[in-house]
Order: sequence, then structure tokens, then C-alpha cells
Amino acid sequence: MPLTSHRRLVVSATLIAALAAGVAPATSASAAAPQAPAVPKTADTAPAPDMEGVVAALNAARANGAPGAMARFSGPGGVQSRAVGVRDRVNGTPMDVRSRFRIGSVSKTFSTVVLLQLVQEGRLTLDSPVNTYLPGLLPDDRITVRHLLTHRSGLADYTDPMFANTVPGFESVRNRVFGYQELVDLSLALPRTTEPGVSYKYSNANFVVVGMLIEKLTGRPVADAYQRRIFKPLKLRDTSYVHPETRIAGRHVRGYLYPDAAGDPLVDSTEQTVSWAQSAGAVISSPADLNTFTKALMRGRLLSPAMMDAMTTVTPTDATNTRFYGLGLRRYDLSCGAQVYGHTGTVQGFYTYAFSTRDGKRSLSAMANSSNRGAVNTALGGTLEAAFCGKKPAAATASRADRDFSSLPAERDLPERR
Repeated sequence: MPLTSHRRLVVSATLIAALAAGVAPATSASAAAPQAPAVPKTADTAPAPDMEGVVAALNAARANGAPGAMARFSGPGGVQSRAVGVRDRVNGTPMDVRSRFRIGSVSKTFSTVVLLQLVQEGRLTLDSPVNTYLPGLLPDDRITVRHLLTHRSGLADYTDPMFANTVPGFESVRNRVFGYQELVDLSLALPRTTEPGVSYKYSNANFVVVGMLIEKLTGRPVADAYQRRIFKPLKLRDTSYVHPETRIAGRHVRGYLYPDAAGDPLVDSTEQTVSWAQSAGAVISSPADLNTFTKALMRGRLLSPAMMDAMTTVTPTDATNTRFYGLGLRRYDLSCGAQVYGHTGTVQGFYTYAFSTRDGKRSLSAMANSSNRGAVNTALGGTLEAAFCGKKPAAATASRADRDFSSLPAERDLPERR
């Protein structure tokens, strides 16, 4: 279908009021007032990417246990790519930035774009109860569509008990095919984490329900919505949603899962259904396609200005004042003042970062082929500082050092035991 045209230049007063509803102003991450979208940093004042720093971050990911890592930066000066290590431990094939891989929770941003397009088309509203569209699904009529997209529904994350023992948990679902309702039932069997709208609590269950909404409103599988609304219009030829097929077609990276016990061998987790995630994390892509997607999104090629304002209005996810969440979208505030939007991704064997500046002029995608190894994820996050902030002064100020995003433990999209 054709790309969505710009419809309005501002968000309506009712939308702005809805964004603030149910969230009391406070300084804590759990109950902070939303922040309006920031004024983009212009390319004229943006520093050149520090590709040596990017490589250092990739090597740090490798030193902490990833067999390989790669990153692709796209900006006014062109495309620069870097890769270290291997994409296959058995045959020693070097990491290749043209390869495809599982992007995990970066899929949530794709799902959000589809749902917000449906909002634009008048098929649902953000502040209506989910049960309006999926009658009787949830036990609380106060849970709205917006609560799902902002991780403020209170629905428990069923992946916590599912992967309490990392490798046995994974092997129990590697080839299993779940229905959406089964996953929702797993969540509802657990205690709720918060009252609707009160606080941020990341949960894959939210985006399982998003997938259900997409399929109910379109009458088609979510794969069809991705293809017609995003993959085809943006010519994302390396991006696919093949659930429940287990293979990654074409040139691809093999992913490796760390067991919980130190010293146990890594598990090749490349082939799996990812049915435990589906619309929360089962998309496959490549660095180039992720750059194209995040840039197009930020430039307004997929959503109207009103929807983009809603999507990029954020609240904190922790107390660092550097990490925020909007509608299916993270914002990270880096040490140099740059603000970047996108998502992180974790699926067994892969960590991913896919971010762009708000004007869409600069984007970075990075991947390391291991998981259940938090130090790898944190090290990979250092690519953001290097790419968007450039080289640090020889004597960096204390304030900048304190706010260096690279020094913060990575946010987790799945439970991790190591």
C-alpha cells in the first residue's frame, strides 16, 4: 500500500491531554510526566562518527563473549560499516554486514507502526480499552491500547518464568508453535505488575496483544501487514517475518546462547520458531534495512506528524534521566546531548541496536551474535556514543563522563542470568 501522507502539523488537544492522563508528575522513573518530542539536533552541528570508537565497542562485545559483532552507520557523509569476529563459530566465516539476523524486540517498533497506521485510518483509538476491540480478552477494562504500546498495562511478562532456566527454557520452545491466546493466558496466570497507566514495566505480553489487534482489525496475518505496510514500500528486501518457519534464508549470522552455568558450551540458537514472541520479537532483518527503516520512520514516511509526535513523546524507564520510552520506541539521551530514537533487541543468540536521530539524517544499527551475556549487550551499546557523539575530547569533562551512555548496564528485553 502507498506510504502514509502527512495529515496534520500538530497533535490535537485531546491527544496531548491523553498522553498525560493517568501519570502523576514525579521524579521517579515509574511515575514521571511525559516529555514532549525534542527539537532535533541538526546535521550541521553534529560531530562526525568516531568509527574507531565503534570498532572499540564491537571488540569489547567480542571480548566479553560474543563470537562476532557488526555495525553500520548512515549519515550525511555516507555509509560506514565495521565488523569483527565471526558469524559462524564452526566454519570461522567472518562477520559480514550484509548478513541477516534475528532482531528481537526491534520488531516492536514495526508492530507499533502498523498499529498507528490503523489509528490514522480510524480503525481504533489509542485511549480506548483493549477490550473494545478484543472483547473479554483482558480482565481489566482500564487497559488501553496506549498502555500496551508504552508498557504501562501491568500485564506480566510471561518470558520471566519461561526462561528462568535459560537453555532448558529455550529448548522447550525452540520448535513450539504458540497461539496468541496461549501467550496471553501465560501472562494472565501471573500477578499483575502495576495498575494500568501508573508505571513503566517492560513486558512482551503487551506486544502479543498488539499483534492480536492488528490481525483482528485487518482480518489478515500480521506478516501480511508488515509486508504491505512497511517491507514492500521501503524495499526492505532483507527483512521478513516467517513465523513459524525456523530457518533464516540467505546469508545470515548464526546466534549463540550462553548457558547459565559458567563454563558450559554455547548453544547454537539460530534456528527456532520464535513463536514465543511473534509480534513482540520475530522479525529478521539486516543492518542496511534497519538503517532504512529507522530513517524512514523518523522522516515521517510511515506515519503522520500527529502520530510521530505521539510516538516520540516519552517517559523515563529508569532514574538515570537518559533512557525513555514512547509508543513502541526508545529514546536514549547521549553524553553529547544527542537524542536518538529506536529500539533494542534481544532474542536467543542475538543483541541488536537500531537507532536514528529525530531528523532521520543519521542512523546506526549494531548486532552481536550472543545473548544471556549482559556485558556483551552493554558493550554493544557503546556504538551509540561513538557513532552519534564522535570522538571525545582528550580530557572529557566529569559531567560528560558521568552521563556516558556506555557506562550504563544495557536495558534487558528478555530475562538474563549472566
